[in-house]
Amino acid sequence: MPDKTTLRKLSDAVEANFEEQVRFLADIVRHPSLRGREAPLQDHMYRWFGGRGYTVDRFSIADVHWLDHPKASPMVGVDPAGSFQVVATKRCASPAGRSLIIQGHIDVVPEGPVEMWSFPPYGGTVKDGWMYGRGAHDMKSGVSAMCFAMEALRAAGFAPAADVHLQTVTEEESTGNGALATLLRGYRAEACLIPEPTGGTITRAHTGTLWFRIRVRGVPVHVAVAQSGSNAIMSGYHLIQALQEHTRQLNETAKTDKWYSGIQDPIKFNPGMIRGGDWASSTPAWCEIDCRIGLLPGQDIATQQRAVEKAVADAAKTDHFLANNPPEVQWNGFLADGYVLEPGSEAETVLAEAHRAAFGQEMSARITTAVNDTRFYGLYFDMPALCYGPKGEGAHAFDERTNLEHLKTTTLAMAAFIADWCGLQAID
Repeated sequence: MPDKTTLRKLSDAVEANFEEQVRFLADIVRHPSLRGREAPLQDHMYRWFGGRGYTVDRFSIADVHWLDHPKASPMVGVDPAGSFQVVATKRCASPAGRSLIIQGHIDVVPEGPVEMWSFPPYGGTVKDGWMYGRGAHDMKSGVSAMCFAMEALRAAGFAPAADVHLQTVTEEESTGNGALATLLRGYRAEACLIPEPTGGTITRAHTGTLWFRIRVRGVPVHVAVAQSGSNAIMSGYHLIQALQEHTRQLNETAKTDKWYSGIQDPIKFNPGMIRGGDWASSTPAWCEIDCRIGLLPGQDIATQQRAVEKAVADAAKTDHFLANNPPEVQWNGFLADGYVLEPGSEAETVLAEAHRAAFGQEMSARITTAVNDTRFYGLYFDMPALCYGPKGEGAHAFDERTNLEHLKTTTLAMAAFIADWCGLQAID
C-alpha cells in the first residue's frame, strides 16, 4: 500500500478535483449513449483523454476480426462499424511495476417513459448528495472514478510506474463485444479492473446471459370468428409459460451449485419485449418475444441453448396450431458465460488493502445474477479480472442514481490500488 504521506496526498487530490469530477460525470450522463448512439460520447471521451496527455486509440468493432472469435455474440439491430471503442494509454518509459487495464462501459439501456422519472433521465441532476440520470449508476460513475483516480495521481505529483490503459467500451448491455474488441485489438495487462457499481464490494461470481427471440406465426381472421383462426400472441404466451417452468427446473439444479446454492432462484428468465399483430379486431398473425435467461458459471452455452430450444419445441407440440407450425428461436445478443473470480489472487489482495485504506473497513464479496465484462479477461485471456466500484441505486430502473460521497471514496480506493499495483514514479 502507499505510505501514509502518499495516501494523504492522493486523498487531498481526490478532494480538490471532486467538483470537477462531478461536472465530468454530469457531462457524460447528459449524453444519451443508447445502443447504436454511443459515438458522440466516445468522441467526447477521445477529446478528454487527448487533452490530458494520453495516447488515444478510437476504433470500431468492425475494425477487428470479432466474428472470428468463438466468444463473440451476434449483433442484431446495430452496425458494428458504428460501435466505437476508446482506449487511452499512459505508457511508462521504464516500467518498474505491473501493468493495468481499467475498463468501463458507456452504453446505457433505454430510459422508458420520461414522465415516470422524478428528474430528467439525461439531466445529471444532483440532489441531497446523489446524482440522478440514466447511466449515472450503471456505470458512468465508475468511468468517472477511473478517470479521476488517474487525475489524482497526477495532481499528487505521481505517474504509474507501468503502462495503464483506460478503456471506454460499448455493447456491455447487449453482447460484450466492445470489451472483446479491445482485446482483439491487442491490449493486454497484468490485471484488469472494471469499476461496475458494486457498492464497494468485489464481485466473486456472475451468472451468464443468453438473449433470444421467439418468432410465432398465426392465421388471422376477423375476431368475430376467432375460433376459426389462431392467435400468435396467445401462442407466444403459452411458450413463455413453458420457459418459466424450464427456469424453475434450472433453479432446482442451482441449489447444489458451489457458488449459487445460497442465492434464491439465481437463474433469471425475462420476456423483456413483445411485438405482435396488426389490428385490434383481427387475430394476430405474428408475435415476436425478446427474452433473456441466465446460466451458471461453468455451464456450457451451447447446451443451455439446446435446452431452451427443446423447451420451446416441447411446448409447441402441446398446442394444436404450433404443433403444425413450429415457432422459431433466434439467438440475437448475449451468448455470455458466467465467471468466478477465485479467491486469493494477488490483484484482489492489493485491491482489498486499497479499499481498507480508503474506507477504513474490510472489502466484502458479492455473488450477482447479472453479467459483466470480467469474463473476457478472466476466462479467455488469462488476466486477473476484478469487478469493484461505487455505490448507487436503480440500475435499469426509474430514478437511477449514484451516491457522490461513496463515489469520492471509491475514487481514492482506485487511486491507491493503481499506486500499489503499478507502483509510482515522481513527476515534475
